[in-house]
Amino acid sequence: MRNKLLQFISNCHRDNEIKLHELTYLFWECTRRCNLKCLHCGSDCASDVSTPDMPFEDFLKAILPIKEKYKPDSIIVAITGGEPLLRKDLPWCGAALRKHGFHWGIVTNGYDYTPDIHGSLLGAGMGSITVSLDGLEPSHNWLRADSRSFDRAVGAIELITSSERLIYDVVTCVNRRNINELEQLKDFLIERQVKAWRLFTIWPIGRAAKNDELRLNPEQLKQLMDFIIQARTDTRIHTTFCCEAYVGEYERKVRDTFFFCRAGVHIASILIDGYISACPNINRNFIQGNIYQDKFLDVWEKRFEVMRNRKWTKTGICRNCGDYRNCLGGAMHLWNEKKDSIMVCIHQQLGKEINTTYDKTKH
Repeated sequence: MRNKLLQFISNCHRDNEIKLHELTYLFWECTRRCNLKCLHCGSDCASDVSTPDMPFEDFLKAILPIKEKYKPDSIIVAITGGEPLLRKDLPWCGAALRKHGFHWGIVTNGYDYTPDIHGSLLGAGMGSITVSLDGLEPSHNWLRADSRSFDRAVGAIELITSSERLIYDVVTCVNRRNINELEQLKDFLIERQVKAWRLFTIWPIGRAAKNDELRLNPEQLKQLMDFIIQARTDTRIHTTFCCEAYVGEYERKVRDTFFFCRAGVHIASILIDGYISACPNINRNFIQGNIYQDKFLDVWEKRFEVMRNRKWTKTGICRNCGDYRNCLGGAMHLWNEKKDSIMVCIHQQLGKEINTTYDKTKH
């Protein structure tokens, strides 16, 4: 009963937030270039791509009018890619953002994160960073398709955890190869002073669309949820499931808050070619404008109806779902251009009859 009341209050809060739709988080897809060829890449990035990096001046020109409505220090600019560290002007870009009052951070695979880069980014005012570690060494290197990627990522993590003022987390994409080593990975992270760990599943988009080995089956999904519940009792590291899906009875057991897809509500993005969207991995058919044709602030204030009014998602497997009010059709990145049904429903998969419980002594 108490959890139902909390869910009701959360839903009311969510509805109010949608009405206000205050921008708090802005992704900048600054490059499509990448130094790895990861098996699960949702953007299908590569080392040499036809789309050039967006000039920082274009991005800055697009976002400066935001200050007409919002205090810049209330917005975090998350620089992503591709791999943002491939941009040699990244420290200069970050310093310019801080000069104009914006907080900023990066999302990185850690491969090129050296002590010199670390120092230059801190000097440019970087306040937050997310780095990926996708299992123990064999599993991580397999997923990242590079035999050196594990050592490079661990080196980045050790640099990051040495800086007390940085807000950071380590993220892990859980798949069939690493699902049984999560306890060992947790201990590995704790040994390296990691305080925040976020776990994802892998979505059927980009390179992962046709690779079944990357996606957990229903039994493994339940195993992941039960692991997270157990891991959250360990006060040495704050473990959470990501915001990718509504998880039914596991809500608030595997993360701190109830599910709320904030795409187009609090989160926007400016993509490599100027298109305006929400999270960068959302299908391109949901783009709302382009900075080379539209004013970003006008687009944010007057469009995004498709993400703020989700009634259209009550179709397919969502049509008769008893939990729809709590979920509103799930995360936007799991809908394609047909809009006929969500691609993956973790809540539905967790609802299947599974006769297994998590026992960390077996994994």
